[in-house]
This record gives sequence, C-alpha cells and structure tokens, in this order.
Amino acid sequence: MSKVFSEEQRDCLQELINVAMGLASDKLARFLNTFVHLQVPAIELVSSAQIPAEFETRYSSTDSALVSQGFLGNDGLRGEAIVLYQLENAHRIAALLGYETDSISELEMLTDISSILTTTFLNGLATQIDNSLSYSAPRVLSSRQGNVAQALLETAYHWELALKVDISYQLIDHSFNCDMLLLIPGEAVVNIQQILTRILEEY
Repeated sequence: MSKVFSEEQRDCLQELINVAMGLASDKLARFLNTFVHLQVPAIELVSSAQIPAEFETRYSSTDSALVSQGFLGNDGLRGEAIVLYQLENAHRIAALLGYETDSISELEMLTDISSILTTTFLNGLATQIDNSLSYSAPRVLSSRQGNVAQALLETAYHWELALKVDISYQLIDHSFNCDMLLLIPGEAVVNIQQILTRILEEY
C-alpha cells in the first residue's frame, strides 16, 4: 500500500478503517448478544490476482463459505465486499441465534452476519468521508471444501485491485472468525487518494 498511498494517507486510512471496524464489531456483538474482541485490522493494497492463493491454504482444509456484496457510492467509489468463513463452528453460532442447525440455515445465518458486518463497516467508512453507499443483496459464492480459492479467482478477475482488510473477530464464548476483502477498480483507488488528501488538508 505504501507504493500507492503516502505515509500520511496510509495512517489516515488505517484510522478511518479502525473506526469503521469498531462500529461493525459493536453491531455484531449486539446481534449475537455476546462480547466481540476485535484486533486491529491489517490493511494492504494488492493485485486482485494475488488474492486466491493467499487464502487457499487457510480455507482449503475445511468447509468454508464466501459471501459477497457489491457497493456503490459517490464519485466513482464502488466495489465488492467479500467475507470468508470457516464453517467448523457455524452450528454453534446458529444455535446461539436460534437458527436451525442444518447447512441451509447456517448459510442463511452467515449471509445475515455478512450483511451486518459489510454494511455497518462501509456505512461507518462512508460517513467519515462524507459519502453515501448503496448495496446489492449479499450472495453466497462458495460453500464447499477447497472451493474458496476458485470462487475468489472467478470473482477477483473482475477487479484490478483488492484493498485487503484482514479482520479477526473473536467471540469470547464461541470460536468464530472471518476475513473481509474489499475488491475495487483502479479509479476507486484514485478517488480514495483524493478523499484522504482532502481530509488531511482539513486537519
């Protein structure tokens, strides 16, 4: 990311994302009625072609789910948010929320959680940069063992860059974590640079 953003821009973006992540964590905690521990997210701007291999090892040995949601904002800010899950403990979270513990209900639950995380995070980010976003309906792209890398490959090739936000949500009483990716076109990166410059000039 240092090759695209200046150090000041990178620090500013990190802070904006930290705030948005805090809002998403709080919303998830309220939805699950439990405490959610949130680590500081690692942020990196990479070629979207690098994404599948990066997550293949982490998700190839277990049943996983990948949920995607498109977003569109002002001034060319658009992209696709993807949340990846390992399904090993999904039945426990489903039971906690009152869902049936079959595979269809578990995917419905993960779609609901993805919508909460994605829209809360992006709305929190958009508010800070004086933007507004609209969203497509979330959709499950993969739910089979070893299929996440292929689903990412088929999705990522539509985009030039990925603003990889590596998030770890940990429930105190339950084993649960996920990764979030923001796939964005090159012109959106330019837009983000301009927004960060404006914010830094204001302060």
